[in-house]
Amino acid sequence: MASRTLVTHALPYANGSLHLGHMVESVQTDVFVRAMNAMGKECLFICADDTHGTPIEISARKAGVAPEDWITRIHGEHAQDYKAFEIGFDLFYTTHSPENEHHARRIYEALRADGAIEKRDVLQMYCGVDERFLPDRYVRGECPVCGTKDQYGDSCENCGSTYEPTDLKNPRCAICGNADLERRSSPHYFVKLSKYQEWLRGWTGSEGRLQPEIRNFVDKWLAEPLRDWDISRDAPYFGFRIPGEREKYFYVWFEAPVGYLSSTDKWCQDHGRRVEEFWGRDADCDIVHFIGKDIVYFHTLFWPAMLHASRWKEPARVHVHGMLTVEGAKMSKSRGTFLNVRDYLDAGLDPEWIRYFYAANLGPTPSDIDLSLQELKNRVNGELLANVGNLANRALSLIWKNGGRLTRSADALENARAIEREIAALYERCDTRAVVQKVLEFSSAANQRLQAQKPWERLKSDRDRALAELTLAVNVARLCARWLGPIVPRFAKGVEEQTGAELRWGDFAPLENVAIREPGPLVRKVEDVDIQKLSSHFVLAPPSPEAKAEPLPKAVITPELTVEQFDRMDLRAGKVLSAERVPKKDKLLKLSIDLGEATPRTIVSGVAQSYEPQELVGKVVCVVANLPPRDFGKGLVSHGMVLYASGGDREHTAIEFPGDVKPGSKVK
Repeated sequence: MASRTLVTHALPYANGSLHLGHMVESVQTDVFVRAMNAMGKECLFICADDTHGTPIEISARKAGVAPEDWITRIHGEHAQDYKAFEIGFDLFYTTHSPENEHHARRIYEALRADGAIEKRDVLQMYCGVDERFLPDRYVRGECPVCGTKDQYGDSCENCGSTYEPTDLKNPRCAICGNADLERRSSPHYFVKLSKYQEWLRGWTGSEGRLQPEIRNFVDKWLAEPLRDWDISRDAPYFGFRIPGEREKYFYVWFEAPVGYLSSTDKWCQDHGRRVEEFWGRDADCDIVHFIGKDIVYFHTLFWPAMLHASRWKEPARVHVHGMLTVEGAKMSKSRGTFLNVRDYLDAGLDPEWIRYFYAANLGPTPSDIDLSLQELKNRVNGELLANVGNLANRALSLIWKNGGRLTRSADALENARAIEREIAALYERCDTRAVVQKVLEFSSAANQRLQAQKPWERLKSDRDRALAELTLAVNVARLCARWLGPIVPRFAKGVEEQTGAELRWGDFAPLENVAIREPGPLVRKVEDVDIQKLSSHFVLAPPSPEAKAEPLPKAVITPELTVEQFDRMDLRAGKVLSAERVPKKDKLLKLSIDLGEATPRTIVSGVAQSYEPQELVGKVVCVVANLPPRDFGKGLVSHGMVLYASGGDREHTAIEFPGDVKPGSKVK
């Protein structure tokens, strides 16, 4: 490892509040940084708000404020939420900064000098009322395939077809409703990513760079020619102008990751350091990115290529975590399983509960984790409170009542060094689930010993022996608090304050012959009322009998069909074996699906903007199995259709069956 580490997590978008899904990444990253620093390694934690793009511009317009005022307000809210959850950034900055504009321009010029920039015309929809080109999500109209009205400019919620905005029938502007749109050609700038394809194969293949599961998906992308990347947007646009242009701006995804570099630069300016110490090509520094599964493509292909072309240091490691589900379902406002960080805090709940719960469930792989409120209660109360917290509180309380002073410890804790080495390695692997288990085992053994020795009974007959056992229990509790400190820092701080001594990694001398301070509760118990406060925010209550049913918004009910007509559709359960993007078709995913037949089927779905390929692998989905083949050209033929629901946080959500439903099972 290098002598220093720079750690980042994905930049939150400054267009809305943080939710508990965001905190999975924030907690995992913060725990990693705290652990590295506790071990004596220089570890810098940098983040920023991602502040540019059309959605922010339009949100600011609706709010009647300037975009700069909008992102300032959101930034303040984000900063408060992170602080409440003890997310210890060294700097939480913004991409709307002179440093970010400077570095974005430098990287662009380096790409251009390397022959990787190409300018060519793109046909787009243009609104004369708003006087702007419209991205596909800002065009609405009738699906060119099935005729369903009020569809987005990239895909149909009814039939799942994908298309270009210019293909829509009767298109209109989603901003102002203008139905008299023009088709105009506009020159755009593209990065020829395929120029760096061979280098990317080597970079992604380096040992330890990516988790095995992520590397497998990246290898599939690299097996096909990488598509060119449109890095420009037309005015009006809230962002940075492309050098030499008046009406062209950098696409937000081009300059957003530059925020990692530019925010480091800002920190260095404020602390008398040089950004080259961290990002210089030969810097003695490991750069580690923490991200979610939905942005793997950008961070393992686009971003490393940008750094390589501009002669900055590429990341040593990209760690991908899973997504958060709530009570077994995807986080969704429409499902009622969506909870903002502010809702959690306003309910008066302890942020360390979430920190502990996430860490106790997160391993080194990108597997999803589920927020079960009952499990949250059981784990916090049964593990952190009743195991580790109880060990410390029982021992400290008895010592306080019997002189308030530690004596000689009953044991030298010979195995603590070996356990700390194991825990340190687990923290470096981001396996906090195993860290928690190790600590609980150590604490449980101490609790069992305390119960067997019964020092509270011996205090009258063998006071020295009783106090020695209690002193041992306090020292075990201090070790547990030290090892859990990166996960629950306030708990660890409480142990420090009550024992009157700092918790230091590598210090195995027992704390003896010193006075303690008056003990108090170290962990707040999760009560049923706390769970009720939380669940009231996102568990949908059944409608009352008197409630009048409201029609679903924008739903289009097709004409009735007979049972016989419905029976002609052969619906089957199919397991997704693999998924990959279709080259030069940004909206398509090529799926290999087991339908219980001799060989898997190839099925094409237009959901690439809702799912990263790896998110679909392993799911048992609903397939229309008796559709005629559909030829997408260049040898790609789809033999069926996967069914998706529209709405929610994703534009398309796969209809899933439990994992024990066998592939090929008929849906009746």
